[in-house]
Amino acid sequence: MLRLKLFANYTVEMRLLVVLVIMCFGLSLASDQFLSLGNLTSLLNNNAVNLIWAVGLLVVLISGGIDISFAVAASVVQYVAAYCFGFLGGGNWILGFLVSGLIGIGLGLINATLIHGFRIISIVITIATFNAFFGLLMFFTSGRNIYNLPSWWTSRIFIFEHQSANGTWSELNLAVAVMIGCVVATWILIRFTGTGRQLYAFGDNPEAARRAGVNIALMQAVAYGWMGMMAGIAGLMQVNIVKEVIPNALYGRELEVLAAVVLGGARLGGGKGSILGCLLGVMFVAITQNGLNLLGVSPFAFQMIIGGSILIAVSTSNIQIGSDLFKNPGKYIRTRY
Repeated sequence: MLRLKLFANYTVEMRLLVVLVIMCFGLSLASDQFLSLGNLTSLLNNNAVNLIWAVGLLVVLISGGIDISFAVAASVVQYVAAYCFGFLGGGNWILGFLVSGLIGIGLGLINATLIHGFRIISIVITIATFNAFFGLLMFFTSGRNIYNLPSWWTSRIFIFEHQSANGTWSELNLAVAVMIGCVVATWILIRFTGTGRQLYAFGDNPEAARRAGVNIALMQAVAYGWMGMMAGIAGLMQVNIVKEVIPNALYGRELEVLAAVVLGGARLGGGKGSILGCLLGVMFVAITQNGLNLLGVSPFAFQMIIGGSILIAVSTSNIQIGSDLFKNPGKYIRTRY
C-alpha cells in the first residue's frame, strides 16, 4: 500500500519521464546507434515541426476544443506564402514569419468563427475544414509541387554543427531554434498571462467561466488563432527542411501529434495540460518511431502503438491512482456506470 501511495504522488509528466528513461536505456542496449550524437540531433531536426504543432494543439486542448486541420492548414500556408513572396519580390525571414503567421491565424480564426457561430463541437468543424482546406488546395494547385522558391527560404541554416572523429556530421537546423521559440512563447502564454488562466478555466468548466465574465468568443479565437499561427510557422520551417512545397507532404501527421499531446497529460475534456508534458509526449512518440526503425520493425507497428497509446491515455485521463481508489472502489464503479 505504501508503494501505491508513493506512485499516486507522481504526476503524469513524471510517469512519462520514467517510461522515456526506461525506453532510452533499453534502446541503447539494443542499438549502438541510438545514443549517438548524429541520431539524437536527427531526432530533434525531424520532430521540430511536430513539436511546433504540438504546443499549438496543447492550447486548443486546454481550452476544451480539438483541432485536426492544422497539418493541412500548414500546407495551405506554404502555397499561399510562396505566391505572396513572389508578389513581394522575394521577401526575407522577417517577412516570412509575418506572412506565414498571419495566414495561419486567419485559417485558425475560420475554425473559431464556425465553432462559436454554429455552436457545433470542434471536432466536427475541424473535420469539415480539414477536408475543405485540402480539397481547395488540391483543386487550385492540381497537386503540383513548387520548386522555384526564394533562396533565403531554402538555404540551410545550422545552429549547431559537429564532425566526429570518423567523419560523421551532426547538426541542428533552424527549425530547432524556431521550435524552442514557439515552446517558450506558448509556455509564457499559458503559464504567466491572464489569458492563459482564462483558457484553463474555460476548458475546465465553460459555463462557470462564462458566468465569471470570461469572453467565450475571445477564448476560442485565441486558442484556434494560436494553433493557426503555429501551423503557419511549422509550414514555413517544413519548406526550409525539404526545399520545396509539396501539397500532401504533411497530410496524415495529425494523429501522431494528437497522440503526443494527449500522452503528455492534456485532457480531451479541457482544463488540463502542460508544456513539459507536451514535450515529453512528442519525445515519446519520436523515440518510439526512431527505436522501431533502428530495430528494423515494420512501420505498421508504430501505427498500432500510437493507436493503443491514445486509447490508454484517453481511457485513464480521469482516473486518479491513489489510496482512495483502493479504500473505496465502489465509488468509482458507481461513477462510471
